[in-house]
Amino acid sequence: MASLKDQLSGLVYSTESGKHCPECSQPLAECVCEQLAEQSRLATLDGIVRIRREVAGRKGKGVTTVNGIPLAEAELKQLAKKIKQRCGTGGSVKDGIVEIQGDQRELIKSILEAEGFKVKLAGG
Repeated sequence: MASLKDQLSGLVYSTESGKHCPECSQPLAECVCEQLAEQSRLATLDGIVRIRREVAGRKGKGVTTVNGIPLAEAELKQLAKKIKQRCGTGGSVKDGIVEIQGDQRELIKSILEAEGFKVKLAGG
């Protein structure tokens, strides 16, 4: 871990190139931090999509979470949109995890298997 002085002394703005990324100190137009993070996320996946129902921390409201989908962020958002339309509910994509409102496990499983993914129902 870098010292506090090192953390606070990085270049954040330049009159020549504008804002800079705090991670790599490159101009935002040339920053590759997001691409590297996306590649590392995809590298850790095992190819199995896991579907789970969660209620913890959601005030009793059930949410179906889908994680482990080996797609890039833009493609993942498109797939999430397709799933939400087929289920007729809302949802979102957060940190590579698709969240769909309600208990939609069986329907989502059939949708993903039709897309060619290997799917497992996880949790209770």
